[in-house]
Amino acid sequence: MQIIDTDIKDVKILEPKKFGDHRGFFSETYNQKVLEDLGIKGNFCQDNHSFSADKNTVRGLHFQTPPFAQGKLIRVTKGAIFDVAVDIRKGSPTFGKHVTAEIAADNWRQIWVPEGFAHGLCTLTPDTEVLYKVTGFYSPDHDKGLLWSDKNIGIKWPVKQDEAILSEKDLAQPLFETFDSPFIYGDMIEKAA
Repeated sequence: MQIIDTDIKDVKILEPKKFGDHRGFFSETYNQKVLEDLGIKGNFCQDNHSFSADKNTVRGLHFQTPPFAQGKLIRVTKGAIFDVAVDIRKGSPTFGKHVTAEIAADNWRQIWVPEGFAHGLCTLTPDTEVLYKVTGFYSPDHDKGLLWSDKNIGIKWPVKQDEAILSEKDLAQPLFETFDSPFIYGDMIEKAA
């Protein structure tokens, strides 16, 4: 597995190897030891699978607060997404900054989004399927978010605001400037070590 650094050092792009022949392909998409050797530590406890029928479906920006915070390992098995990770760790040198990546069935990439980041995506194709492993169980009381189109975050989404397909929940998320993050950078560095 190859690892690619992003502009925020804790968010990583992964490229699992694919071995193909006339029958199709084989790929080891997750191996705990390989990821730990690459510096990605996460005890995954739940797998999620989302399907979006339409192009321009936006999901996010989502995160869960402690003690149910989640790291996410995201991959696409059909279609393609524009993926976003926003650093919401107080005291981080990249607090409020974000990274983006195209994750697609065709490029076979994955993205690691650790705890302390808000995560979002926009489908680039119809009938897109996203699978992601998470390090914490879902908790409705700890499920939070930020407004996807917040100008203070400055994400250059591949969809116009009036063409995005969103849930009512995601349309009503708060702005970054009103958000008091429960994630503290120094505490998270100690936890990851």
